Amino acid sequence: MRVLATEEAGYWVPDWPVPYGVRSAITVRGGGVSQGAYSSLNLGNHVGDAPEAVARNRERLRSVLKLPGEPCWLRQVHGTGVAALMAAPARALEADGAVTAIPGVVLAVLTADCLPVLACGGDGRYIGVFHAGWRGLLAGILERGVAAMPVAPEDILIYLGPAIGPEHFEVGPEVRAAFLAEDAGAAAAFRLGHGDRWLANIYALARQRLQRVGVRAIFGGNLCTVADPARYFSYRRDGVTGRMASLLWKEDV
Repeated sequence: MRVLATEEAGYWVPDWPVPYGVRSAITVRGGGVSQGAYSSLNLGNHVGDAPEAVARNRERLRSVLKLPGEPCWLRQVHGTGVAALMAAPARALEADGAVTAIPGVVLAVLTADCLPVLACGGDGRYIGVFHAGWRGLLAGILERGVAAMPVAPEDILIYLGPAIGPEHFEVGPEVRAAFLAEDAGAAAAFRLGHGDRWLANIYALARQRLQRVGVRAIFGGNLCTVADPARYFSYRRDGVTGRMASLLWKEDV
């Protein structure tokens, strides 16, 4: 069972068997200071929210989680770039994933329907986070992420955070065709919607691609951001909205 914190705290702790000293957290939309469409714990500084509100929300996050430093915020571009971090960067890096072996470096991805993926080597030495929308999945962000961790795939633990669920993720036939062109088995992750539209299961697509490269220990993957407006931001549902953060770090133990 995942551990849910109070709305004032603004986060919950994923339930996955990471080694001692590895910490993870996923934020919810409550517990911040942003107003209107961004209410209230918006952590994205690129969505039109007041910069001072985002700064206060990020400070609240650091305080409530007792983070060892500022999270390494990425400029996510729905690509396959994965940054290997030896220290917290001085500025946001353009990438859709990050890996590190350094205690105290806090990895983070921002989402509001795309799939946040947390990764940890079985011995806890290497950790990684990845941002996977359908474009990133198709382009190979998870395969690139696994390859960036010097850990045998069968020794990697994965947690799939909150994303758009299979009842709400409507895509065109060209999206389905693109996935099937790479792997005919991806057909199982789609079912026919209205007209020529398809309902895609982003969790199933992620599991398939991870399993193809040898990852077996996959947890999470059963939430829907669109269906839970009280707890999660959703771009597909609301258009103008905030962003949640999925965070992963190692304590210096």
